[in-house]
Amino acid sequence: MDVQELLHALRAITGPGHVDARDDVREEDTHDEALTGEPSVPLAVVRPSTTEQVSALLALADAERIPVVARGSGTGLSGGARPVAEGIVVCFDQMAKILEIDEQNHVAVAQPGVTLHELDGALRPLGLVYPVHPGEMRSSLGGNVATNAGGMRAVRYGVTRHHVLGLELVLPGGEVLRTGGKLVKSSSGYDLTQLVLGSEGTLALVTEVTVKLVPRFAHHATLLAPFSTLGLVAAAIPPLLASGIAPVILEYLDTGAMGAIVEEAGIELGIPCHVRETTAAYLVVVLESARADRLDEDTESAAELLERHGALDVYVLQPSAGTSLVSARERVFFVAKALGADDIVDTVVPRSEIPALLARAAQLGDQHGAIISGCGHVGDGNVHLSVFQPDARRRHELLEALFRAARDLGGAVSGEHGIGTEKRSYFQELEDPAKISLMRRIKAAFDPNGILGPGRLLDTPLPQAAAASGRSAAGSGPSAAAAGWSVERSSEGR
Repeated sequence: MDVQELLHALRAITGPGHVDARDDVREEDTHDEALTGEPSVPLAVVRPSTTEQVSALLALADAERIPVVARGSGTGLSGGARPVAEGIVVCFDQMAKILEIDEQNHVAVAQPGVTLHELDGALRPLGLVYPVHPGEMRSSLGGNVATNAGGMRAVRYGVTRHHVLGLELVLPGGEVLRTGGKLVKSSSGYDLTQLVLGSEGTLALVTEVTVKLVPRFAHHATLLAPFSTLGLVAAAIPPLLASGIAPVILEYLDTGAMGAIVEEAGIELGIPCHVRETTAAYLVVVLESARADRLDEDTESAAELLERHGALDVYVLQPSAGTSLVSARERVFFVAKALGADDIVDTVVPRSEIPALLARAAQLGDQHGAIISGCGHVGDGNVHLSVFQPDARRRHELLEALFRAARDLGGAVSGEHGIGTEKRSYFQELEDPAKISLMRRIKAAFDPNGILGPGRLLDTPLPQAAAASGRSAAGSGPSAAAAGWSVERSSEGR
């Protein structure tokens, strides 16, 4: 099948207005937000609107051995949505409906293109919230599933995998299946929902997500505690969590990161100069409660505890300042990007090992002529570092040593951004070979022809192009007719 035949087949599936051929591909569809790697223009970007169309697309791609890359909002930081030049991109921005909000069971069912901002807006009037906020509310629910996104609220609510109850999946070849559902527990066979979560679009394409919701609390308080060392910040976390206060956010920021985001956002925090001069890192604590009096009690208890464990002082911010600080922290990537950062790291270690990891990062920065500044989810050990070193070779050596240090401290390469294409070499080198081998076998079971997300996570090669008659060959997937190119049934009739 040549390119023109392919485009004709794609348009027969989705309609002519939903396929952008190579010359018409939008610039934003050629990359995600990763700071490394070059944009890539695919053969086509396809925007399906139903599960049936996705099924037909994957049947065609599998039969013809065409690489497929899934795309949500393109806000990822690991190259996971970067196209393959020889393949197609399946973009889910036309599958962006909230299909159901079940207030009795506290679940929502949505298509993968729904953004967190859209979902939050629909839930707010109902007093409910989907609590996974990875810092970019423009990100799509499907993209969050692909990377098992986390964010600042993970210390209390966990990450994406803790809130996804079920999925609708399309496998290579076009088979559609459902996993899980509105059940809060199940002990019935392999947990395919959890297997697909975090698989970065390499096993199946997600066309529907069922997530659990929690009550939205009306009262919030933000505490800002400066510390003279990061070690003291880390030491204050266990007693704070053991106190029963249960903060929703626990973030550290070094003085460089704090200065950058405060200046960018134009926030005045009212910290005296003599305190700033002796501060090495800040701890941001956000508390929430259904009742104002309980929030006041927790705020007072948290402030006293932090002071006992080494805080230079504790500031309870005005609501507007607290909201602005948290919003500015969520935009720290864009601040780092504007300042010229060459890469962003999101490695994760046990939270007690954060001081050791950051001490090693400082050493590596000196050795490799790099500036490293950061912040992170100190409550769950997820460290975010902005790396300023334009020389690619020196930067690679630095990151390799840094990821090795994280592994030796009991950590992993990525805590929430995913491996994608940009961290794959580090992951391949540092991960247990037996685990990599098992992952390859799982990948082969889901995607025997290797069409989904080649080069992401694992160093899988591009699929070998099928012969002209390959569509009917054994093991090549359903034919175009069997896939139902003339789609009639809408996914709205689920």
